[in-house]
Amino acid sequence: MKQEIFKGAGVAIITPYTEDGINFEELGRIIEDQIAGGTDAIIITGTTGESATMTDDEHKSAIKYAVEKVAGRIPVIAGTGSNETDYAVKLSVYAEQVGADALLVVTPYYNKCTQKGLVKHFTTIADAVNIPIILYNVPSRTGVNIQVPTFVELAKHPRIVAVKEASGDLSAVAKIRHACGDELAIYSGNDDQIVPILSLGGYGVISVLSNVAPAMAHNICQNYFDGKVKEAADMQIKAIDLINALFCEVNPIPVKVAMRKLGYAAGPLRLPLTEMEPEHEQQLEKALKAHGLIK
Repeated sequence: MKQEIFKGAGVAIITPYTEDGINFEELGRIIEDQIAGGTDAIIITGTTGESATMTDDEHKSAIKYAVEKVAGRIPVIAGTGSNETDYAVKLSVYAEQVGADALLVVTPYYNKCTQKGLVKHFTTIADAVNIPIILYNVPSRTGVNIQVPTFVELAKHPRIVAVKEASGDLSAVAKIRHACGDELAIYSGNDDQIVPILSLGGYGVISVLSNVAPAMAHNICQNYFDGKVKEAADMQIKAIDLINALFCEVNPIPVKVAMRKLGYAAGPLRLPLTEMEPEHEQQLEKALKAHGLIK
């Protein structure tokens, strides 16, 4: 068994912006509220954090700030993936230097490299650091899907310890689990599949839902771990309307709007992301009200 980074619900945290940059004061407030709400890990500068539109300095400063703010209370996992291997290495080394506990590294997007290229890419990054890596498989965004034999090969590396599996393919998750066993922990990358992936031996979720409902996401996992499988499943099913609303437009558009409605200064979305369509915002508001998150 390799190093365990966390079990439960880690939040894929938003990045609150001003017109001029990152709103660090509000990011700190969100981090504190997440920890108070039971979040099991902070995942900074991921997709939900709008890392794709961050400058290099913003990316680095967000990681450094999160590490310092959390101060060891729960793990901080830094999103350091890129479609340029050399840049991903440099950013990963930086994240380690400033104290990140682990890295989340997405498949290289747009290039659409081969499976051989994936092995080389991730291995090069893992060889450059001394902290654990979570692979991030999200073919709907990157155009690349990690195949089961590739997972087996990557799991041989001592620092490649887990995957955030966001393909939505539960059959693939079962095959990964069968092929890799305890050499690769699996986290759900989809909030509507937390319990199904836990049932296949998953370790938890890297969650968008946790931004607005950290206790809910944590408790779905904790109930399952405590043997309260029906309670966990009931919570998962009850949350589906809220999860659907949080993904009724491309992430992170709905969750940033939701965070504003919860009273956070989440700030603007960065182009090419735009504000929600009115009918989708109504759907989101209705779900937030139904779960008692707003009045």
